[in-house]
Amino acid sequence: MYYKFSGFTQKLVGAWASDAYNPQGLRPVVSREAPPIIFATPPKFPSATPAYDYAGKNHVPELQRFFQKPDGLPVHLKRGLPDQMLYRTTMALTLGGTLYCLVALYMAAQPRNK
Repeated sequence: MYYKFSGFTQKLVGAWASDAYNPQGLRPVVSREAPPIIFATPPKFPSATPAYDYAGKNHVPELQRFFQKPDGLPVHLKRGLPDQMLYRTTMALTLGGTLYCLVALYMAAQPRNK
């Protein structure tokens, strides 16, 4: 005997083999009709468009030379003042959040006075 889950009674009920092997919602995904045409514009042929018209200049080699200079600075500080300001702001927020958490933990550990 074959069983399947009934969405109506929320229990297992007897079923035919075809129903048990193809439960509701798990039917094979086969489209029986052609999908609708989304864009009705004529296609562009490869000879009509230049190759890589969206790509600009490749800046990767320049950035590799810049970031791999042996000047003793870590990578996250190589671009100067903006990187230093971001780094210091991040460190200040981290230390402030740590202190805030420690103060909140200390206050939560104190017994209440009634």
